[in-house]
Amino acid sequence: MFLLNHLWIILALPLLGAAANGLLGKHWPKSAVNGVAVGSVSLAFLAVAETVREFFQLAPQQIPYVSNYFTWMTAGNFRVDFSLQVDQLTVVMLLVVSFVGLLIHIYSTGYMAHEGGYYRFFSYLNLFMFFMLTLVLGANLIVMFVGWEGVGLCSYLLIGFYFLKKSAADAGKKAFIVTRIGDFGFTVGILLVFFTFGSVAFGDIFKQVSTWPSDAMGQWGTLTIICLLLFTGAIGKSAQLPLYVWLPDAMEGPTPVSALIHAATMVTAGVYMVARMNPLFSRAPSAMLAVAIVGAVTAFYSATIGLCQTDIKKVLAYSTVSQLGYMFLGCGVGAYAAGIFHLMTHAFFKGLLFLAAGSVIHAMGGDQEMFHMGGLRKKIPITFWTMFAATLAIAGAPGFAGFFSKDEILEAARSGPHANFSLWLLGIAGAGITSFYMFRLLFLTFFGKPRYDEHKVHVHESPRSMTIPLILLALLSVGGGWVAAPHFAGGVDYFEKFLHPVFSTYAPADTSMPDATMLPGPGEEATAGAGMEIVHALTGWPVIVALIGFLLAWWFYIKNTDIPKKIAKSAGGLYTLVYHKYYVDEIYLAVIVRPLLWISTNVLWHVVDEGIIDGTLHGIARGARESGEEARQLQSGNARSYAAWVVIGAVGFTVLLLVLWTKVVQ
Repeated sequence: MFLLNHLWIILALPLLGAAANGLLGKHWPKSAVNGVAVGSVSLAFLAVAETVREFFQLAPQQIPYVSNYFTWMTAGNFRVDFSLQVDQLTVVMLLVVSFVGLLIHIYSTGYMAHEGGYYRFFSYLNLFMFFMLTLVLGANLIVMFVGWEGVGLCSYLLIGFYFLKKSAADAGKKAFIVTRIGDFGFTVGILLVFFTFGSVAFGDIFKQVSTWPSDAMGQWGTLTIICLLLFTGAIGKSAQLPLYVWLPDAMEGPTPVSALIHAATMVTAGVYMVARMNPLFSRAPSAMLAVAIVGAVTAFYSATIGLCQTDIKKVLAYSTVSQLGYMFLGCGVGAYAAGIFHLMTHAFFKGLLFLAAGSVIHAMGGDQEMFHMGGLRKKIPITFWTMFAATLAIAGAPGFAGFFSKDEILEAARSGPHANFSLWLLGIAGAGITSFYMFRLLFLTFFGKPRYDEHKVHVHESPRSMTIPLILLALLSVGGGWVAAPHFAGGVDYFEKFLHPVFSTYAPADTSMPDATMLPGPGEEATAGAGMEIVHALTGWPVIVALIGFLLAWWFYIKNTDIPKKIAKSAGGLYTLVYHKYYVDEIYLAVIVRPLLWISTNVLWHVVDEGIIDGTLHGIARGARESGEEARQLQSGNARSYAAWVVIGAVGFTVLLLVLWTKVVQ
């Protein structure tokens, strides 16, 4: 049990890589930088693999396995240990973060080969891995919070990597500021947790809350308030309405950053936190409903924006926001395992989509506009086939990873203990739209005639350092969901079974609700608690709407390419509204940003800072200077003048003594 007792090694390896490259990498050749960056993450992945092997040798009563290393902070009753833990949820997250992170590090060695600041990029990337693994391994809210804030810092550094480019620098600042809004609520939630339970350790919190009754629906009890505050942090970190606006702009960073931070790992931190705190959320049905509503609305809303985007990375950005919404929908309807399952499969196919998009951009010489592409299928075949697999996965094609995970979430929203027809309907609509805009991306990029100047753009396949990660992620996008496949034949969902102890140990005794809102799929009768049969799964609503989305995309962008322009023209203002992303950024700019800038400039700066603070200090200094100037005039250098002042002083002092003596005698 060596690594279970020394979990800090998993954190130390990428941290050492970040320090080595950050401090010394400027003087090293790129091969040395690669060796340190990729080597440290490779060793971290091997350490994770060994940790998982040791974990499976533990007895059930030893889980979660917690290692306390030292007391970090004490203040009165407040105590925080630097402690790390491993349980089933941690195992899933560790494997996803370390393996996908390793593939993206390898991919980056090819993608960033000709970029400046090479050592700095890999130092930031290693530092991100350290903080993300800290977030996942933390055994209390404070250690988790360190990782939480750390990945936010690394996000700022990596999004603004091209800091000489104004749009990239602005995007980095926007991400940092917007996520801080959510983090304020998260911080208050942590403080309220300590005030309520007297501890920030997960084990202590969950043991105490297991004896608490659940809040009633609509009741704003302590647990509900705590959960809503924690969820505020998740909204910011995981880019949900209304704090999603930072993520699309984050595409200004290098494509590997988009794949690692904004598809596979960092943005899923909010989902992981909600799942980790499930004993609290399960006793706060109003908070769970809020999570489900935000998730479902975000999933549908962001999907509609993806319909009209023409930048290949922007399409994938809004797709990420949408898919994160599905994860929150799953957690909000009580299907925590399904939400984490979609987190895992999404890491595979969305990481692949971003990396494949980077391969396309690499082949196109940096052009990201889909309407400047076309006909790339035969020129970059590895990129095409891997991206095709990822597109089938995210669309929910039967047999692919997204089919299993997304269908489980939608099934829970349809027939689970917290089923809600309206949220299910939003999820189904979002699934159909997702299929349409993803196949639209595929058709515009790889099919049809080339829409670029073939004499200027020499399209070529990416090097092996980039294509090998694509192939591995494509295999996971195809087979990564099969651990749940037996469930569709009335058997066991092995993924859910594995995570069951995390989500049942401290669960309320009875979380069931009437299934009055359950809606049968096409040609099936609603049967509460029954597993979906294969036929029903293959002919259910998610598959049907995905097929409709595919056929519409094929009809619009392969068969009749003039139709989209006609529809856009006939839609008029509606198309303009969606194309401009509902003008949310402009609204925020007008309602929040500009007023704050005006107040900062005209009130806080000119009035408070310059007028009051600086004015007071300058006034005191001016008074002292003028008084000194007057006093200086007394220093005339005339001996008779000095003698006269001495006589006047002596006479005055004598008179003062006589007056005081007279009062004493009387």
